[in-house]
Amino acid sequence: MTPEQIAMWTDKGIEWALLGGQALLVLVIGWIVSNMFYSRTVAMIQARGLDLALGRFLAQMVRWSILGATIIAALGIVGVEVMGLMAVFASAGVAVGLALQGNLSNFASGVMILIFRPFDVGDVITAGGSTGGVQEIGLFATTLHTPGNEKIIVPNSAITGGSIENLTTLGIRRAAIDVGVAYGSDAVKVMGILKEAADSCDLVIGEPATAVAFTGLGASSVDFTVLVWAKSGDWVGVQGQVRHACYDALNEAGIDIPFNQIVVHNA
Repeated sequence: MTPEQIAMWTDKGIEWALLGGQALLVLVIGWIVSNMFYSRTVAMIQARGLDLALGRFLAQMVRWSILGATIIAALGIVGVEVMGLMAVFASAGVAVGLALQGNLSNFASGVMILIFRPFDVGDVITAGGSTGGVQEIGLFATTLHTPGNEKIIVPNSAITGGSIENLTTLGIRRAAIDVGVAYGSDAVKVMGILKEAADSCDLVIGEPATAVAFTGLGASSVDFTVLVWAKSGDWVGVQGQVRHACYDALNEAGIDIPFNQIVVHNA
């Protein structure tokens, strides 16, 4: 090897070393900056009361975006043609997006749920065709626990794609108990008895007040509806308690509760 060639390769080695050092410096700075942004993003999300899982995911997105830009910049410094590489990554991203279209829809819906919080863990909701207590809110699906001790996993897109009925978020719920009495009974007296019986139940709250409505004239009974309010957690129990109290009060007052009967006559 001639002295000129040695000098040329020496110059190229120095140039590559300098470029490699610059690229390494860019990678180190990018790594430090990405970690800083990760920590700050998580802290900001927690300060705003958003879900920690969502916060960490968004922080990771920010982190990997910074690292990706840093890697591309470092490759550009050492002379790699990054435009073609970016085109390959973009094509791969489109293909992956089409393959995971359903999962991406569930993910986007999960992000919306975690940001806008139409319900929280512990709430009882009706959504996506299912009713139950919210056990877990994930990025792709929400887990419900039904009163029958069943575990239902509902895709988030099914939840956000329709109406969401939150049964517990307001703290109290109204229960409607239907009662029928025999024809010939004093309607005003019956309404007073039903209201007094409902108000005697300890699960019934006083405000809003109990109401009794005269709802109809049935085939074999005069129909009333007792409207009571209770705490959301007592909604099921208050119905049984009020029915029991109304039944006992009507029997004590001598008011008949009709039932279907079949009379057979011999020819």
